[in-house]
Amino acid sequence: MDASALIERKPLDHIQDFQPGDTVTVNLRIVEGDRQRVQAFQGNVISGKHRIAKSPLPGDTFIVRRVSYGVGVERIIPFHSPNVESVKVTRQGKVRRSRLYYLRGLTGKKARIKERR
Repeated sequence: MDASALIERKPLDHIQDFQPGDTVTVNLRIVEGDRQRVQAFQGNVISGKHRIAKSPLPGDTFIVRRVSYGVGVERIIPFHSPNVESVKVTRQGKVRRSRLYYLRGLTGKKARIKERR
């Protein structure tokens, strides 16, 4: 018996279905002193996926990458973090691999991902 069989999976209703290559907007709760605000982080999913039918385990994460002012920024986001308010898919990408680490070395038009229709 493996450890994943012992852990109860909880459904995540605030996260839409997504897969690598999709462009998502992640609304994260930021705490500054005694104040809270919501900050959106939009980028391509380069690893990790979510299906409502099969909820992720508590330690699972996904990576979102964006290019800001010519610098690549990646965030590793845990699925079960209380700071993740919502994840919305803005564009579905057409890719043939599950981990898109090769995008780190590409710039400009070569870094584009075709849209899945």
